[in-house]
Amino acid sequence: MKNPHNREKRRKARSDQRGFTLTEVLIAIVILLVGIVAVAQLVPASIGSNSTNRNDSSALVFAQRQMDQFLLQPLNNTAFIETIDSQTFTCNLGDPTQPNVVVGSNYALFYNQLVVDFSASTVPNYSFVYHDPNDPGEVNYDVRWAVYTTTSNGAVTSKRFILGARKKGGNGIYNPVTLDTIVYK
Repeated sequence: MKNPHNREKRRKARSDQRGFTLTEVLIAIVILLVGIVAVAQLVPASIGSNSTNRNDSSALVFAQRQMDQFLLQPLNNTAFIETIDSQTFTCNLGDPTQPNVVVGSNYALFYNQLVVDFSASTVPNYSFVYHDPNDPGEVNYDVRWAVYTTTSNGAVTSKRFILGARKKGGNGIYNPVTLDTIVYK
């Protein structure tokens, strides 16, 4: 004959080994779904941020390349012709007849820094639109600059270049990259 006391122990052990209730499972599923939805919302934001960073990096590289071209020119040059990937641009380098005056593209003061004003109209030979043939997205960059020339006894002693570049077009607001450099004789 079986011991009723052992049967009671087994029944008590089974009742202590309860699983999750349906309510607990539903709450766990809701918490898991909220977490998954939150992470899923980060993916488009991260893709947009990556695209913006790529545009900013490309604009910065192109602006630095263009600034290097300006700095390679002799100080008394007023212009040079540049060919980039079969695109030809005339680039004015200031006007020594207007010393101590900023000439070229419009500029603005932004947090105590001179920046190119892209809301103004372009100025011929102080701006161009560059199409990057290596970019599969066929991106165009709006490049503009202004020059401040300093003279002494009619000779050019320094030039300050304020150069801005930004992606042109598209569906967003693209902040320009601005470089500001002075070259002395």
